[in-house]
Amino acid sequence: MKIGLVTDSTSDVPASLVEKYQIEVVPAILVVEGQSCADGEGISRREFYSRLPGMSVPPTTASPSAGSFVERYEKMLRAGAEQILSIHASSSLSGIFNAARLAAESFGERVRVLDSGQLSLGSGFQVLSAAEAIARGALLDEILALLESVQARIRVIALLDTLEYLRRSGRVSWAKAMLGGFLDLKPMIELKSGRVEKMGAARTARQGKERLLGLLRETGTLERLAVLHTNAEGRARQLLAELNPALSTEPLIVNVTTAIGAHLGPNGLGFAAVKAE
Repeated sequence: MKIGLVTDSTSDVPASLVEKYQIEVVPAILVVEGQSCADGEGISRREFYSRLPGMSVPPTTASPSAGSFVERYEKMLRAGAEQILSIHASSSLSGIFNAARLAAESFGERVRVLDSGQLSLGSGFQVLSAAEAIARGALLDEILALLESVQARIRVIALLDTLEYLRRSGRVSWAKAMLGGFLDLKPMIELKSGRVEKMGAARTARQGKERLLGLLRETGTLERLAVLHTNAEGRARQLLAELNPALSTEPLIVNVTTAIGAHLGPNGLGFAAVKAE
């Protein structure tokens, strides 16, 4: 049975892998200085993060419409898909999952929508696991069981340059109350079960990097790894070089998509890792 795979741009799946596995990616919406554009269009990630600190009006994000998902589902079904798996950003942090769920209602059992409980490669690694399973000829129930396992083994942690952008987003209740306590510090956060949880702070970027390395090492043997950053590629490459992990899949270095980075700010560094079974 042919299975189609859909995700959204917040999963940060690299374009080369999107093409390889023929994944349909529905872009989130980014609003910059009053102008709306699809995530990934109109402004590059590098340019966005360079301009972000000087923007007089903070950028905002929005979910794609349910109609955008209907169009993708119909396209895949016309192309021969008999079932569709649609994997999306955490429903507690974004309305994307709900838009996909609403769109799927008119397709019955042909479309299954999954809440990844994650963002960026925390979601993207679930998409890639599904893509590889589809390529092997796995059935949908087998893929869903696999994703349940992968989801339980994912860890996503970030070191931010400032808490200010997360506070502005309004999506994390504790961020505003904690802002004063993090002045001149580098806050650390973990995305866990769809929630952004605080992990304290580092006094310097160097101390924060060392803590990230320690957290990665204590995770144990890894199945997959992505070093994530927001216009801090040099630091990301240094982190990966110091870790030098032994992996069965190539580690990724990803400049996080603007629809997520608008809420994190520039100069962030982190990782998404899947612990080996």
